[in-house]
Amino acid sequence: MPLVRIDINTGRSAEDLRRISQGIHDAILAEYGIPEQDYFHIMTEHPAGQIVAQDAGLGFERTPDVVMIQIFTQGGRSQAAKQSLFSAIAERLAEAGVSGENVFIGYVENTAEDWSFGFGRAQYVTGELKTPQKSML
Repeated sequence: MPLVRIDINTGRSAEDLRRISQGIHDAILAEYGIPEQDYFHIMTEHPAGQIVAQDAGLGFERTPDVVMIQIFTQGGRSQAAKQSLFSAIAERLAEAGVSGENVFIGYVENTAEDWSFGFGRAQYVTGELKTPQKSML
């Protein structure tokens, strides 16, 4: 059950925002085999100058169309699975008009007991939810 935060600069259409979010979700579905209804995205638009995303010395320029993605998910997936996900997200976002240099992903792992889906309970711990099986690749 990934939680995805998406930070972008203002100026995109509602359809562009939908395509970006759906593209990321579709990549996660395809790569990790999670249930389709496990769709938890927070999309935040920022005024010009509030996102700084340099190239980290890789020799390319990002544009104001940068999409900053943070994926919070349970740990245990292999490095190959993560790399496959990163690639799938970049491919899906290319279909939505986002160039590869503008796709920035941070991946944060935690455990089942780190999640509460409401009512102040950790549903994976209480047994209200079954801990999802992970694609380990």
